[in-house]
Parts: sequence; structure tokens; C-alpha cells
Amino acid sequence: MNVNIQFKKGVLELCVLVLINRQDRYGYELAQAVSKHIEVAEGALYPLLRRLVNDGYCTTYLQESTEGPPRKYYRLSDTGRDYMTALTTEWNDFVRNVANLIEEGIPNE
Repeated sequence: MNVNIQFKKGVLELCVLVLINRQDRYGYELAQAVSKHIEVAEGALYPLLRRLVNDGYCTTYLQESTEGPPRKYYRLSDTGRDYMTALTTEWNDFVRNVANLIEEGIPNE
């Protein structure tokens, strides 16, 4: 199923924050984890990660890799954790309200 691109853009930030909150991750690993649930271009992820760092929601650190150069890992800051919690609440309210609207719009048979 091909999901509307605007839907994906809107939820990608929340998905990335939740995944980083579970454990620190590097860019490619994040792309793989997100792709298990929603199809996303890897190129869409890096501008988002840069913005999350610039906004103070994530920090980064380098870690040696056995498979090449050191990898840049992303970690949620306390501010990022608070932001993720707020976004999660907004998302849950939004989904519930849309589901209610759809259900009300379907005629009873």
C-alpha cells in the first residue's frame, strides 16, 4: 500500500524520536528501523536528524565501528524526551479524533 507522502512526513519525526529514545542509533540503523514500519527514503532522514540536533532534541557522539569509519550516533536529550512525549500525546489525540470522524461518517447498514 502506498501511503500519502504528507502523512509520512508528519509522522517521521515522531517515529525517529521514539526509536532513538529506545536506544542510541546511527543514521543508517535508524533508516532501517523506520523502514520496517513505513517506507521512507534514507535521504529524508538526515535533514530531519540535523534539525533535531540543531533544535536541541538530540545530541551526537562518535563510536568506533568494526566495519569502517566511526559512526555518528544520536541520543535524545532531556528536552527531546519531553518533546517526544508531547508529540506522542498529540499524535494519539489526532488518531483518535480522525478515527471517530471516520466512524461517524460511515452510514449504518
